[in-house]
Amino acid sequence: MNHCVLGISGISVRERKEESFELLQNYLCVKGPEGNQIYDAREKTSEKSEFVAHNNGIYSFCFSNKSPYHETIDLDVHAGHYGYFEHHAKDEHLSPLYEQIAKLEEQLYNIQFEQHWLEAETDRQAIINESMSKRTIHKAVIESFALIGASVLQVYLLKRLFERKTGLT
Repeated sequence: MNHCVLGISGISVRERKEESFELLQNYLCVKGPEGNQIYDAREKTSEKSEFVAHNNGIYSFCFSNKSPYHETIDLDVHAGHYGYFEHHAKDEHLSPLYEQIAKLEEQLYNIQFEQHWLEAETDRQAIINESMSKRTIHKAVIESFALIGASVLQVYLLKRLFERKTGLT
């Protein structure tokens, strides 16, 4: 019996940019064909993991989100087989070549798997950065108006002070 290596990666992306990323209530549970729990991840914005599927059958991926915010989950699942090819040409010299090709194919897919996870993580960070950038610009504009207002008030008070002094003498 060949065992299957399952790789999963997921990123949680909030739809609204200005909400706090501190209140995470996401949950991912993976159950095997018999209904037994194989994997669970709680309160994470991103997760990347591998586990071995020992039994053939349908595996369930259950998500729950108890936070008040709508979130999009970007999930990748990959099943990799490192078994040996039993149905091949009789030439014994081709068997190691097939094994190496299978391993290379799996490694290439793992690179794509990692790249997709990093792209999704970058997208999530871009949302956070954009939100923080807008808040910084708004704060700078408000501070500028406050400085202009303070300057106008100083000019007005100094003008009044000099008018009083010149009016008294």
